[in-house]
Amino acid sequence: MTALADRLGTRHPLIQAPMAGVQGSALALAVSGAGGLGSLPCAMLGADALRAELGALKASGLPYNVNYFSHTPPVPDAAREAAWRAALAPYYDELGLDIAAIPAGPGRAPFTAEAADLLAEFAPPVVSFHFGLPAPDLLARVKAWGAFVLSSATTVREALWLQEHGADAIIAQGWEAGGHRGHFLSDDLTEQPGTFALLPQIVAAVRLPVIAAGGIADAAGVRAAMALGAAGVQVGTAYLCADEATTSPLHRAALQSEAARHTAVTNCFTGRPARGIVNRLMREQGPISPNAPTFPLATAAVAPLRAAAEKLGRSDFTSMWSGQNASQCRSAPAAQITAALAKGLS
Repeated sequence: MTALADRLGTRHPLIQAPMAGVQGSALALAVSGAGGLGSLPCAMLGADALRAELGALKASGLPYNVNYFSHTPPVPDAAREAAWRAALAPYYDELGLDIAAIPAGPGRAPFTAEAADLLAEFAPPVVSFHFGLPAPDLLARVKAWGAFVLSSATTVREALWLQEHGADAIIAQGWEAGGHRGHFLSDDLTEQPGTFALLPQIVAAVRLPVIAAGGIADAAGVRAAMALGAAGVQVGTAYLCADEATTSPLHRAALQSEAARHTAVTNCFTGRPARGIVNRLMREQGPISPNAPTFPLATAAVAPLRAAAEKLGRSDFTSMWSGQNASQCRSAPAAQITAALAKGLS
């Protein structure tokens, strides 16, 4: 426990999960200031916005983590895109939208040479990846400035692969976790166990520190993960209603209601399996739709529906990411949430 915190430069081996679309550097700074490791999701940020966020993080003098996706950009499939638009057409008609005018959706950029160039200006102390690791030459550039590299594994096989290919620590992402699944060796979701089944198996299989993630929302969960051999924990959902998060009012309301008790893994919002609170789109088109274009191409056609429905106060087409345990998702300063979680480390 102490060894991982020392390497992260934190008081506690506690990481705030990077959550694209619902946070910026403010949440990361609040967590780091409270003794944990705050994280900045970078996949949806343009160069100017990313520079501003990284500048704020670096100027603080606090430890922080930046997170990137490591997916391979897909080749567009016209037939699949047409099938997806046909499936969504009734919703467009209902909301009075023109399906022929679908704009480019918000992208999820993978880690590239250009991203490495930008990051090198700031030399973040911790860099994490989702969906595996970037190409060896890019990973070498990250390690050249001394960054500690994390990546997610959803199976023991993925953990062993990460160890072999240069990760410094492994995030064991259990089935309970909210947001995008981190799998990269197999798309078979039945291979992915829950956190407290996956964690001890990865701990036994690898030499690296293992960080538990998924369903951990309070001190008792932290304590259980540490008892099973975790070197630290990563928590996301419990921070979604933090004062410093940018989570929308509709999403916050759902997280703090009975709706959050029913989550499912779906590909309807981005084209890649991710866990969120069940809503109309997931019920009627999925939760796993064979028509959804490959990640992240499904996003473009859903984005106008989301925007139009949210103006009406509806979350029918909103990706309300959440893990299976939103019981501690409350409105509070992130420092207070971090302190409550850290009690499980004593």
